[in-house]
Amino acid sequence: MKKTGTISLPKHLDRRGNLSVAEELKDVPFEIARVYWVYGVPGGERRHGHAYRRGEELIIALSGSFDVVTDDGMERKTFRLSRSYYGLYVAPGTWRELTDFSTNSLALVISSTPYDPDDYLETEEEFKAYVAERHGGDKEASGRGYCKCEAPAGETDPASMPGVYDCAVIELPRHLFDRQGDLCVAENDGTLPFETRRVYYTYDIPAGESRGGHAHRDCMELVVAASGSFTVTVDDGKVRRTVMLNRPYQGILLPTGIWRTLDDFSSGAVCLVLASHGYDPTEYIEDYQEFLRYRGAGSHGEIS
Repeated sequence: MKKTGTISLPKHLDRRGNLSVAEELKDVPFEIARVYWVYGVPGGERRHGHAYRRGEELIIALSGSFDVVTDDGMERKTFRLSRSYYGLYVAPGTWRELTDFSTNSLALVISSTPYDPDDYLETEEEFKAYVAERHGGDKEASGRGYCKCEAPAGETDPASMPGVYDCAVIELPRHLFDRQGDLCVAENDGTLPFETRRVYYTYDIPAGESRGGHAHRDCMELVVAASGSFTVTVDDGKVRRTVMLNRPYQGILLPTGIWRTLDDFSSGAVCLVLASHGYDPTEYIEDYQEFLRYRGAGSHGEIS
């Protein structure tokens, strides 16, 4: 079994801002079942610890920094996370707690299991008893237990393709805490109309720059302003809409065949994207004229 430790994630350098990616069974050593992010933790505070019997995690500091204290029953370690292109893999049966948050920290957690209270060990006493009862080997993980939702394949009939009004802004489940910050979650249980296979995020974005400028034939995405704010302009070849994102618990769903451009980034903004597919350059449409041909589109309607 893979041991708890840091993982280097891809970092794509760009004058428009840097991008890192965590794709399941590639950059992430497990299948993704749940993604959540923790924000608004006061400086110097800690989040209470817990362990999972079978769940695996990858923890990333999207902005700011914090410590992750881990304990596998034999050794206690402290890992400082302060770079968006590094993550900490936490193996099953490992106690972990997040401490010493810097101001405006943003923690991203990618998990192998859906939320299951029976999988949690929520006190150190429970954890110590669990360690004492283990007789070597790992308990075999059961099925995920969530609804299987596949993203539709790219559609070439313009009449049946999604339009800009299918790009819904949704509010994600969030859990509010007093002194431990807030938590927002997107789980592969029907929260989204697809299962998350890849997570990527853009950061260090200079003022005045734009991102996006492409469409997907097959991939569906949820775009979230995990920190700061920016605007998302969606385009179906006939109509454009512009939406401001400025809440870490809201995101815009982008179905297939929608051109998107991201602009007006605030200082320190982090754009978090959950995607239904792994990276495949052949399913991108990066030329706008090709996009219009793909959509069978003419002139645009009004921008709303």
